Amino acid sequence: MNTNWERSRRSWLARNRLALISAAAIAAYAIFVEWVWGWPVLLRQWAEIGVGPVLSALALLVATYFIRCYRIHDYFPGETRGRFLSLFRVTQVHNLLNIMLPFRAGETSFPLLMRSEFGVPLVRGTAALFVMRLLDLHALLTVAAVGLVAGRGQGAIGWVLWLIAFLSPLAFFLMKEKALTVMRRFAPAKAGPLLDEAEAGLPIGIPAFLRAWAMTMLNWAVKVVVLAWVLAIMGVAPLAASFGGALGGELSSVLPVHAPAGVGTYAAAIVAGAVSFGASADQATLETLGRASVNAHLMIIVSAVAGTMLSLLLRPKA
Repeated sequence: MNTNWERSRRSWLARNRLALISAAAIAAYAIFVEWVWGWPVLLRQWAEIGVGPVLSALALLVATYFIRCYRIHDYFPGETRGRFLSLFRVTQVHNLLNIMLPFRAGETSFPLLMRSEFGVPLVRGTAALFVMRLLDLHALLTVAAVGLVAGRGQGAIGWVLWLIAFLSPLAFFLMKEKALTVMRRFAPAKAGPLLDEAEAGLPIGIPAFLRAWAMTMLNWAVKVVVLAWVLAIMGVAPLAASFGGALGGELSSVLPVHAPAGVGTYAAAIVAGAVSFGASADQATLETLGRASVNAHLMIIVSAVAGTMLSLLLRPKA
């Protein structure tokens, strides 16, 4: 009987492991926010902004998680067909761990979760994550470059260079066959299966690549616009500085230098981005920027927790 009970317990843990990880991550975040800032302080600051804008911003930020999930669903159509809600939970756990752990260590959870939940080989999942992160970085850098080109008035030459940079992912993707051929030629024979799995982690064709690219641009466009709007509501001016702050914060979240939960690094990047895009560097403005950056960062953290809680509520029935 004990053996049957042990088997039943293990089976239950196996079926619910992702839900348990999600619940543990949510609890850790709630404790972390209370320890660093305090929930009463957070709610008091948000009350000054207004319930409507805060809820609207959180809803839009959570919507971007569905866009990210769709991008991965489209990337692995065979493995994830009919299991969108399960994939949504995977992406939310990955997002929470990525924010919580320093130096992007949470990224390792994506290929592991995709293997355990959908049977995607580690090399293939890692290759897919690498491509998606390059597209993320490219999207943020090209949006930031728009402000730089427009602000410095470089004219046609600046915009031509920007267009070349914007189209560069497509050019690199079109060269992938030649690059893989060269790697297979010089790689040891034992590396052949690894290269095959890595190739399987790339978009299967131009339409698939364009869809992944479009979803990436849409995701970051919504997120940056929402954060810029939140910063503007909290007194960051001019509007270009709000966009610069939003871009700075999000760039810090995709680069390797990332503190646990982004504490310090995210807010500092918002301030640096806002000043780079036209915010004044006087004491009063920097104080406003400091408060606004911390509040915007907290909104990102709470939206991640809200998205994970939503993934538990939308959990498919076993």
